[in-house]
Amino acid sequence: RLKLGGELAVKDIAAVLRFLALPEDDLSLAEALRSPLLGWSEQDLFSLAHPRPRGQSLWEALRKGAKAYPETLAFLDDLRKQADFLRPFDLIDRILNRWAGRDRLLARLGSEAEDGIDALLSQALSYEQNTVPSLTGFLGWMQSDDVEIKRQMDAEGDRLRVMTVHGAKGLEAPVVILPDCDVPDWSEKDAILELEGLPVWKPNASAMPSALRDEVEARKDRKRREWRRLLYVAMTRAENWLIVAAAGKAGQEGESWFRLAEAGLERLGARPLITPTGGGLRHQVGRWEDMLTGQAKAKAPVTPVDLPPFTPVAEVAALQTRSPSDLGGAKVLPGEPSDGEDGDLARARGTLLHRLLEHLPKHPPENRAAVADQLAQSLNTELPLSIRREVIADAQRLLLAPDLAEVFGPGSLAEVSLNAAFGETRLHGAIDRLVIGPKVVLAVDYKSNRIIPETPDQTPEGLLRQMGAYDAMLRQVYPGKQIETAILWTGAARLMRLPGPLVSAALDRVMLA
Repeated sequence: RLKLGGELAVKDIAAVLRFLALPEDDLSLAEALRSPLLGWSEQDLFSLAHPRPRGQSLWEALRKGAKAYPETLAFLDDLRKQADFLRPFDLIDRILNRWAGRDRLLARLGSEAEDGIDALLSQALSYEQNTVPSLTGFLGWMQSDDVEIKRQMDAEGDRLRVMTVHGAKGLEAPVVILPDCDVPDWSEKDAILELEGLPVWKPNASAMPSALRDEVEARKDRKRREWRRLLYVAMTRAENWLIVAAAGKAGQEGESWFRLAEAGLERLGARPLITPTGGGLRHQVGRWEDMLTGQAKAKAPVTPVDLPPFTPVAEVAALQTRSPSDLGGAKVLPGEPSDGEDGDLARARGTLLHRLLEHLPKHPPENRAAVADQLAQSLNTELPLSIRREVIADAQRLLLAPDLAEVFGPGSLAEVSLNAAFGETRLHGAIDRLVIGPKVVLAVDYKSNRIIPETPDQTPEGLLRQMGAYDAMLRQVYPGKQIETAILWTGAARLMRLPGPLVSAALDRVMLA
């Protein structure tokens, strides 16, 4: 039997999937790098991880050293681009085939790893039949469900199977070896026995009452009967050869499987057999030489089959995927001042604010300060402490603003992923905040621009196109509801609702471009 979660090949693939679901997961990325899928050595990983500045994630360090790790970055970047669009089965298949993951795992772990890989693919298909196939859901299902698979051992092959007698039930093999047929241990290991439905502590043999002594003997008798039944199961697994051996004490007559088999062979008139490890007995039926040389099962010649001509199928081009925030157009108004921050620092500031606005509304106001500090530390950003405190204060101010109570209320959702058709392409993005009411669905996006437009029609073209994309996608998801979009200008704590015709016209200009 195969414990799916305990297979090394499955653990390696799962490490890659966990990283794709959460790039800040340093441990999963390290496991993926050290796996046969990427083939890093301990020294390679140490050289990347040790010199990192405090608070920098392993993924950030890897991206900054992109020139030194082109193959690794190509592998991870390709999978990250596909992680939001592919089902778990397709994502695993991409790792195994497009990036030769199966060949790499088998080269390192051996052919037996194939059982775990195939079982993982099969379970991924089963998962998709029962629920929405999301990557995070699949990973959670794998962790919560200790899947056990029974290996299909009935197919012949040039391999040695090591099995228990229980596991071999229903199977056969040309040669079966029973190597452990010495005297079994009949001592009662359980410290607590059941006597007339009550648990009883088992004392030493000298102090054991007669009723408990009878129960111990009855348990031993049941074990002996089961022991003989298992011998019958083991002996009947062999098609041609059955070899019975004992490496320990064979005991007296009837005390071990070895002695039982010996007595049976003597009754059948078995002949003496001299082996390099000592003498034995052999009972033969049929042509021993044919079995010895492997001629008993001659394989029939394979006749080639001519395949009928197949009609070629035209190649279907994959749809291009676009992000709502990447539809062109200006994102800021003319004269937008610069904070003097580099790109990485500005992105870190924006990431922290988005995470705070995502998680803090779930907690009571009195607990938000402590949660915000923990969240800021867990992100491993390079933001100075003063900037962290400034971003946390901005988030707290937004959450306490009376005009924004609807946006961060109990009925709102954070970081909602959407995927919808858009002409000959597809749109995929994440809405910062989504408020789903009985009749109206409101999509809100956070923007930290310094210069804020006075009216909606003064909003930069790139932002109007982005909100138009959200509007079009939500209309496909909620056809019976009114869709509204708005921008939350975080610097001024101001929510600007955008008219539907305004954002739709901006999206139409993308179609015409």
